[in-house]
Amino acid sequence: MGKTTTCVNLCASLSLSGSRVLLVDLDPQGNATMGSGIDKNELELSSYDWLLRGCSAMQISSTRPTGFDLLPANIDLTAAEVELLQMERRDVRLRELLRPLAPEYDYLVVDCPPSLNMLTVNALVAADGVLIPMQCEYYALEGLSSLLETVEGVRARANPDLDIEGILRTMYDPRNSLTRDVSRQLIKFFGDKVFRTVIPRNVRLAEAPSHGLPAILYDRYSRGAVAYMALAGELKRRGTAVGATRDA
Repeated sequence: MGKTTTCVNLCASLSLSGSRVLLVDLDPQGNATMGSGIDKNELELSSYDWLLRGCSAMQISSTRPTGFDLLPANIDLTAAEVELLQMERRDVRLRELLRPLAPEYDYLVVDCPPSLNMLTVNALVAADGVLIPMQCEYYALEGLSSLLETVEGVRARANPDLDIEGILRTMYDPRNSLTRDVSRQLIKFFGDKVFRTVIPRNVRLAEAPSHGLPAILYDRYSRGAVAYMALAGELKRRGTAVGATRDA
């Protein structure tokens, strides 16, 4: 339970708290699209057409009962990696397309692919901040180190404004000694970069995507839904926008 769960539920929570939000699904798996109530298999146009075919965001985006706007994705995005590699200024393509949309929204959130590729690089170059959902386990700590190196590399070469927006502890179980140990290590090394909000293990969070709904609309009183509303509030208090999210 990581990046896509966080993207969908954070966007819904921000929207319900009064913010104008656009979620860009940049993952060919299209899980954020499905979790937002859109069938990725029935799309006529997708974020691929926006990114590489000159279609406008208005042609593709839709506002669902979730309350936020969505640029949906499907398997067509798998071709984007090869096509971007053949383009000039390939690493700034997403940034150039998002720039005219920025005044319309309070938050632009990008759900990245699970691996580092040209789509992910585009998201990092376009972003102001990276939100890192992370399970409290040791393998995730190793992945976090690799991701931080990637962020630092993008900051040095292409986007000096890129920063770590925060580290979000997910599937959190305070009864588990490993969870507590990893959590302490994160706070020791990253301090206030670690969100105070934690996302608990919660069956409603796991069930909600199969109904095409964020948890807040599936069961607003569930522990998972309440946690993501708390995360939205914490993020708004920090006063900065999130540009990309990715698993550690």
